[in-house]
Amino acid sequence: KLIGARHYSPGDARDSSGHGTHTASIAAGNAVPNASFFELGYGTMRGAVPASRIAAYRVCAGECRDDVLLSAFDDAMADGVDIITISVGSIDVYPLEEDPIAIGAFHAMSRGILTVNAAGNTGPNIASVTSVAPWMLTVAASTTNRVFVTKVVLGDGKTLVGKSVNVFDLKGKKFPLVYGKSAAFSASKVKCAE
Repeated sequence: KLIGARHYSPGDARDSSGHGTHTASIAAGNAVPNASFFELGYGTMRGAVPASRIAAYRVCAGECRDDVLLSAFDDAMADGVDIITISVGSIDVYPLEEDPIAIGAFHAMSRGILTVNAAGNTGPNIASVTSVAPWMLTVAASTTNRVFVTKVVLGDGKTLVGKSVNVFDLKGKKFPLVYGKSAAFSASKVKCAE
């Protein structure tokens, strides 16, 4: 699937953090039958277009400079890509004329190349999407058509139901409810909004 790679920072184009591999699998990952999350939610998992090929442009190594981002857009367009998928962004929304991803995506769209950009990692909070240019397709990392629900039965027989991932069997053994900070090896103080 990987047919080429460029890098714009010291080092090489290899994916040392796994982020590029993760985003590449979202775009072009092969179908994997019987995939699960710790044996929950079995199904077939695949990328958006499994038959596609990927040219990687590693633009960030600690920092993401505007000129480097724009150079990668220029190189991708010159290389003749059909679509640009980028998983780089900020927790802030910038004016479109100052956002290098929006600018690069605008130039790509003027050449008929769609840019697909990550929405950000601060969701699902309201107004947490930071990729807002109308000429880009903004996406979340993944979706699932399943809801993971776990039941907790209290000592008085009352059952509480909530969204959770639980892959272990208590085998009928009972455990006391505790305050999370009391059960932690170490904890920091958290100020709660009132």
